[in-house]
Amino acid sequence: MSVTGDPLRGALQPDVIDPSGGANQTRVRAYNERLVMSLVRRHGSLSKAEIARRSGLSAQTVSVIMRALEADGLLIRGDPVRGRVGQPSIPMRLNPDAVFSFGVKIGRRSTDLVLMDFVGSIRLHLHQIHAYPLPADLVAFIIDGTEKLQAQLKPDERKRIAGIGIATPFELWNWAEEVGAPREAMDKWRDFDLTAAVSGRSRYPVFLQNDGTSACGAELAFGVGANYPDFVYFYIGSFIGGGVVINSALFSGRTGTAGAVGPLPVSGKDGRTTQLLKIASVFVLEKLLREHGVDPKPLWYSADDWIDFGEPLEIWIQDSAAALAQAVVSAASIIDFSAAVIDGGFPPWVKSRLLAATRKALKTLDLQGVTVPDLVEGAVGSHARAIGGASLPLFSRYLLDTNVLFKEL
Repeated sequence: MSVTGDPLRGALQPDVIDPSGGANQTRVRAYNERLVMSLVRRHGSLSKAEIARRSGLSAQTVSVIMRALEADGLLIRGDPVRGRVGQPSIPMRLNPDAVFSFGVKIGRRSTDLVLMDFVGSIRLHLHQIHAYPLPADLVAFIIDGTEKLQAQLKPDERKRIAGIGIATPFELWNWAEEVGAPREAMDKWRDFDLTAAVSGRSRYPVFLQNDGTSACGAELAFGVGANYPDFVYFYIGSFIGGGVVINSALFSGRTGTAGAVGPLPVSGKDGRTTQLLKIASVFVLEKLLREHGVDPKPLWYSADDWIDFGEPLEIWIQDSAAALAQAVVSAASIIDFSAAVIDGGFPPWVKSRLLAATRKALKTLDLQGVTVPDLVEGAVGSHARAIGGASLPLFSRYLLDTNVLFKEL
């Protein structure tokens, strides 16, 4: 397979991404094309000479690949950079308009659908609030939403849609009590095949991944991943989730649940041991607001437009920070992470207050024998899960999966 010609054509060949197959000229060329685009994506823009040096490919091979990718509209030229001697170098970057993909975030209180471009920018967005997620309603939202969004594109742009990536919590039925949903309603998720249900009604290929892993992947690909090769990631949504990045690659573990930070044991204000998710999750803030006579519905209207809820919000921030600090120390005791990244479905000002409180809480803990990682705000923000979902079709078709971003990539 080669991505030359129709930019959506070659990426559909399954034998190219099958690691068990033998190498041939077509497979090698396809891999090298993905390698070049992955390098350019990671560094923003690169010249032919820089790509050759970083990839180990010959200058001639790189020239052939870059000409083909430019002809297909996948790469575009930047302004020439003049040095002291010789011809100016011309950096190449990904063409944002070359490929689009849909990303879906399924949450306990809301669902988001985004149309993302080739460089990770959200072009269009739909948001739906629900008391709790039901399979049939969500499939209808995804199908109707993708039709609505693609109708806003030009005909040639619609041909460049790579697929639908869905980021969803696993085992949704386990949280009926916490979200106030009837157990029989949530039990519908037990035997429901979401991928098959969406695929059966959509013309696009469908990909599915855990929402915490998706958010972590978005941070690796489009956030702080360029600066931190190893980090533990915390994403605070209705329930906290996360991921682990080692050597610039997502580490999913033996069962695919590595980095599921929610069950981490922490000490609560009463001194009793509980799970991190029972303190540092937005559903806890929702309960606090109700206890203080405050309507919690504004939490779900828009993650970027929270109001300052006053005392209950401050209580939640301080409690969450104390629990997060313990979780960071626990993680750093196992792996020498360079950073602990905290993000969530809330505005930047809430994130800043939470990070400041967590740094303060860290200073109260016994840190003997622990190298504390940098505490870093997530750069992707409240749409991290949807962006992570939308990344799945792009990595499947055009880029090297984050698990094979090796060497110095």
